[in-house]
Amino acid sequence: MVNLDILHLDIFGLSCKIRNKEISPVEITQQLLKRIEQINPSIQAFITVASEEAITSAKKAEAEIVRGEWKGHLHGVPIGLKDLIYTKDIRTTMGSKIYRHFVPDFDATVVQKLKNAGAILIGKLNTHEFAYGPTGDVSFFGPVRNPYNTNHMSGGSSSGSGAAVASALCFGALGTDTGGSIRIPSSACGIVGMKPTFGRVSKHGVYPLGYTLDHVGPMTRTIKDNALLLNVLAGYDPRDPYSRKEEEEDFSRYIGDSVKGMVIGVPSAFYFDCLEDEVRDRLEAAVTMFQEMGAQCRSVDIPVLSHTSWAQLKTLQSEAYTVHEEHLKQESESFHPEVLERLMLSAEAKGYEYVQAQMIRRQALESFEKVFEHVDVLVTPTLPILPPEIGQREIQVKGQIEQVRAALLRLTGPTNLTGLPSLSMPCGFSATGLPVGMQLISRPLNEAILYQFGAAFENTAGISSLKWEIEEV
Repeated sequence: MVNLDILHLDIFGLSCKIRNKEISPVEITQQLLKRIEQINPSIQAFITVASEEAITSAKKAEAEIVRGEWKGHLHGVPIGLKDLIYTKDIRTTMGSKIYRHFVPDFDATVVQKLKNAGAILIGKLNTHEFAYGPTGDVSFFGPVRNPYNTNHMSGGSSSGSGAAVASALCFGALGTDTGGSIRIPSSACGIVGMKPTFGRVSKHGVYPLGYTLDHVGPMTRTIKDNALLLNVLAGYDPRDPYSRKEEEEDFSRYIGDSVKGMVIGVPSAFYFDCLEDEVRDRLEAAVTMFQEMGAQCRSVDIPVLSHTSWAQLKTLQSEAYTVHEEHLKQESESFHPEVLERLMLSAEAKGYEYVQAQMIRRQALESFEKVFEHVDVLVTPTLPILPPEIGQREIQVKGQIEQVRAALLRLTGPTNLTGLPSLSMPCGFSATGLPVGMQLISRPLNEAILYQFGAAFENTAGISSLKWEIEEV
C-alpha cells in the first residue's frame, strides 16, 4: 500500500521531515518505487527505474543524517533525470533505438552536483527521441501520456520528467530545453519548469541537440522546490564551453516578497496571437490576479518576435544535423521516421541562413533588453493550445490549421534563441481538466525575480501540481 501522506509532500516539506528524522529516506524511496510500479505502465514516464541504486543511496543518506551530516534540502530526496543526462553505470538511451543499450562511464556535471547534495537518483525518464520534438509521443520506448488524460500528450521533449513529477513518481526532475522542452511538458502536465539563463547550468555530459540553444533545468511541483533545485544545479563548469562564471546566489531569496509596485509586461502581439479561448481566459485571469496583488501592468511591443521562429528553426536545424551526421550516414534506419524526416530537412539548411539567424538573434536580444528597461517580467502563455491527443499532428486554432509541432513551439522558442530565463507554471485548467501554463520571462540572470512573481501567484491562486488518480491504458 502506497502512503500518499508521504508522497504528497513537496521537496521543502519533505526535507524538513527528513532532517528532523520524522521520515526515513529509505521509506520514501520504497514508497516511490511502489507507486512507480503501479502508475508507470499507464503513462510510460520512466525508461529505467534504478531501484537497487536508489535504495543503496537512500541507506547512505539515512546513515549520514543520523550522524548529523545533513547536506541540505535535497539530502535523501528522490529525483528523476531525463534520459539524455549521462549517469555512470546506469543506462542512458536518449529515447532511441541506437542508444538502447548505452551505459555511460561517467556522470554529467548536474548528476555529480545532485549526488554531492545527497539526492537519490530514482531513475531515467522518457524523452522524445534525441529530444528532437515537442510532443513527447515519439520514443523508442513508447509515448509518454499526460497524467490528466492519458489520451493526450505530455508535451516534450522532457516528456517523462513532466509526467513523473505531475503524477508523484518523483519529487523533482531534470529536463533539457532547446526550443521549449522543459516548459512545454511543464505546461501540459501542470507543474513548474525553469529554463535558466543560457550557461547558468552545465551541459557537460548531456547529449546535445542544439549547441547554442540547449539548456538544463529543474521541473518541480512548487516554485520554492524549483529554486532549491536550481541552487544545487547552477554554477560554472570549465568542461562546458558555454558555461557562465557568475557569483553563487540563493535563487529563493525573494520568495515571499510582495510584487506590489513591480511591473509586468504583456506583449501586444505574437504571444497573444491565435490562442485557444480557454488559454486566453486563464492568462487574462492571471494578469488580473497580479494587478490585484499590486503589480502594475504595461502593454509592450517586441516587433522582431515575428522573425524569431525562423531564426530559431534555422539555428536548430544546422546544429542538430551536426550532432547526428555520423549516425545518419551509418544507421539512418534506426531513427524514428518522424525524427529522421526532421533531420533530413535539417541537412538542407544553408550556411547563409544560419548567419542571418544569428543576426536576428542579436536583434531579438536587443529588443527584449529594451523592454526590460521598463518592466520586471513578461507574462505570456506557455502554450497557445491545450495538450493535443497522442499522435495528433494538426490542430485548428481560431479557424486556422496549424501543425501541432509548430503550435507547441511557437511561444517558447524565442527565449531559447536569446538565452533569457523563462519559467512555466500552472495557472488553471480547461473545462475538461487539462492544465494551462503561464510563462514568465525576465532579463538575463534574473531567475530570482521570476521565482518571486511565480511564488506570489502560486500562493494566491492555490493551484495543485499533482495528479493522484491516473487512468489505466
